[in-house]
Amino acid sequence: MEFLIEVDKMKNILRQTLLMDKSRRENDAEHSWHFAVMALTLFEYSSNPDVDINRVIKMALLHDLVEVYAGDTFAYDKKGNEDKAKREKQAADRLFSILPPEQACEFRALWEEFDSMETPDAVYASAIDRLQPFISNYKTDGHTWVLHGITKDMVLDRMKIVKTAMQELWEFVEQVIDDSVAKGQIKQ
Repeated sequence: MEFLIEVDKMKNILRQTLLMDKSRRENDAEHSWHFAVMALTLFEYSSNPDVDINRVIKMALLHDLVEVYAGDTFAYDKKGNEDKAKREKQAADRLFSILPPEQACEFRALWEEFDSMETPDAVYASAIDRLQPFISNYKTDGHTWVLHGITKDMVLDRMKIVKTAMQELWEFVEQVIDDSVAKGQIKQ
């Protein structure tokens, strides 16, 4: 129960991304839920037949729990990303220790696997994790991209995992980027 009460704090961790209706910033819990729904919905586009959707859903639900203590680090924040791994490891140590040992090991292993982006499940999960705010940014007139002066190269670099995980969707990603550049929402 203590763990469940503690992770409820995710609802208070605000992200840079706006809700698609532009009414307010999205929180971590909303992002994780949308990530899980997108993973299920887009699963047919996975380039790797070995992806286990059940493990991906678990990763979706667990991947940002450490932000309860570490906070959300904006994907394009160079300075914030310098110590992100250290902050998140310390947060994982603290958060997962609340659980019974067997469950703590399972959750921690899934979190670490996601973070490493090396297994088929983690590659697919990471692609969805990046696609979710990408679509939100596009639907909110590039809100976060404009706010932070994000460039085309930065977005292409961040999104390249989609090309590996869901090759069929890469053309969509390129079209969105090109359209956003044309509209001045992403810098050339």
